[in-house]
Amino acid sequence: MDGMTGRFFRMQIPKWTFIFIAVCTAIFFLEFALPLFEWFEFVPSLAYSEPWRFVTAIFLHAGLDHLFFNMLALLMFGLYLESIIGYKRFVLLFFTAGIAGNVAYLLLAPEGTIPAVGASGAIYGIMAMLAVMRPSLIVYVGYIPMPMILAAVLWTILEFAGMFVPSSIAHEAHLAGIIIGVAYGWLRRKRRAKEKLLVVRF
Repeated sequence: MDGMTGRFFRMQIPKWTFIFIAVCTAIFFLEFALPLFEWFEFVPSLAYSEPWRFVTAIFLHAGLDHLFFNMLALLMFGLYLESIIGYKRFVLLFFTAGIAGNVAYLLLAPEGTIPAVGASGAIYGIMAMLAVMRPSLIVYVGYIPMPMILAAVLWTILEFAGMFVPSSIAHEAHLAGIIIGVAYGWLRRKRRAKEKLLVVRF
């Protein structure tokens, strides 16, 4: 009983959401003192010669508004998802979705020299997985309440449409994060269904 109780509390107390927010925020202020963009932003033309950029660019942000809205979304959705899937799966999702976002940008602009930064791909992965795990969870889009699954569908449509409108936003990175989140969420739900079936049979 004690072991199960300990496991329950470990799963219910998020920590990596706060760690990621703290790291992103600290790095943002370091950007004013050090040439972090030059060293760590993701540039497609440098992807193969400097592969660390696939990861490091996730923690850089282009401005205070960019940082604020990303961290706000990470706080709201990350805390909830981490508490239900555990920190190991949460960390895996964060990095996989974030890297996938940079891979998607690379595939569409393999020789591109315009840099990309931000945790948006990772955050869209978190939102998408949460939509799969808790589809009926009510969230607010603007001032309109709607089920999480409907919000995720709306975000997906907007990101897909955004790919055809010139902007400074890498919509393909967001879509890649969504795909990773949906796939991981589906696999997790499928595994949980099998585990419940085994318990019933036992």
